[in-house]
Amino acid sequence: MAFETPDHLERMLTRLKLTAIRDQLDGLLDEAGRGELTIREALTLFCEREIARKDQRRIEMSFGLARFPFVRDLSGFDFEAQPSVDKGQVRDLATGRFIANGEAVLLLGPPGVGKTHLAVAIGRQVIVAGYTVLFVPAMMLVATLAKAHAEGRLEERLAHFAKPKLLIVDELGYLPFEPDAAHLFFQLVSRRYERGALLVTSNRAIGEWGNVFGDAVVATAILDRMLHHSHVITIRGESYRLREKRRSGLLQKAAPAHPTINTSNSEGVSS
Repeated sequence: MAFETPDHLERMLTRLKLTAIRDQLDGLLDEAGRGELTIREALTLFCEREIARKDQRRIEMSFGLARFPFVRDLSGFDFEAQPSVDKGQVRDLATGRFIANGEAVLLLGPPGVGKTHLAVAIGRQVIVAGYTVLFVPAMMLVATLAKAHAEGRLEERLAHFAKPKLLIVDELGYLPFEPDAAHLFFQLVSRRYERGALLVTSNRAIGEWGNVFGDAVVATAILDRMLHHSHVITIRGESYRLREKRRSGLLQKAAPAHPTINTSNSEGVSS
């Protein structure tokens, strides 16, 4: 059998879509030679590099498709500043086990305590673990569903939001829903129930969700499904942003100088 040219080998690797091996071939051959690897060991090395390249490309593509508003990781979350957050529980959620069971995660707490940071960090970590994720602000979600309903494309949009293994709905409760929007959100929750995981951040306690949805019956139906298999994390503490402003003295400077106003209670300032 005649030996084929290097170009022929590269064409075969390209055809087989083994592009990492093709691009790193000379280096891989040198590495295998220096290590005096057997043929089996060399093939294992080549396959490991190919898989690593494909995994990295999948992760980068999935990060883009997830539409995260920013990059956040668990390593950047200050657990010491928020002692109400169980670090072990959050790291367990980041493994994605709750996604495999179609469970829900609720991150509750006042503005600025790190709910969205944790949501994005968990979302990024489960993408690395192999799951698909979509991040969407709550008001954008309901506006999209309402528009699709008016245009007769509701089923299409529901299918779109039901597709990812994890759907992250951010900032639920900052503005109340219209009654029709609440029913549309209920349809989405029902579509994903026990089939797709849901992570929701909210500044409202669960007992206030009737006001959020504008309909206590719909709120009960939504919570019935979301809480059936759920992990609820309530974050207590001060806003990171307010803490930094207080340290820099900005809050005191912004307070009106009036003898009848108590400026010491800066916890009441909202962000």
